[in-house]
Amino acid sequence: MTVRPAPPAAPYVPAGRHRLQREPELRGDLDIADGVVEKIATAALGEVPDLGGAARRVLGVALGSDEPDGRPDVTATVSGASVVLDVAASVAYPAPVAPTADRARAHVIDRVGELTGLRVERVDIKVTALTRPQTAPRRRELT
Repeated sequence: MTVRPAPPAAPYVPAGRHRLQREPELRGDLDIADGVVEKIATAALGEVPDLGGAARRVLGVALGSDEPDGRPDVTATVSGASVVLDVAASVAYPAPVAPTADRARAHVIDRVGELTGLRVERVDIKVTALTRPQTAPRRRELT
């Protein structure tokens, strides 16, 4: 009687969709859409004090109220591992415009880079309006 050795056991692979473990460079690519970066940048700009939404205008004419909405308008262009952002926003008066834009630029570069892994090449910020802080309307009593 001849005894043959048993074939080596296959390595244990847990059930589920991640059955085959591959080296990181062989796993594939992750593409982040422009719209995703735009939403991340908009949320990051919402964290900057004194920065608000862009005034809605067509051909330089205000549409409806001249008060801006709550969020800046962001357009992102992703190319490979880098991104370029174009931002239209308002600044709350009396905050200085240039330092507020610089703070916003630095913050959005940090947050977009941290959350997406993309390198932010450029952030162009266009200030479309200076807004006044919301105050309660004055009431005058008639006697």
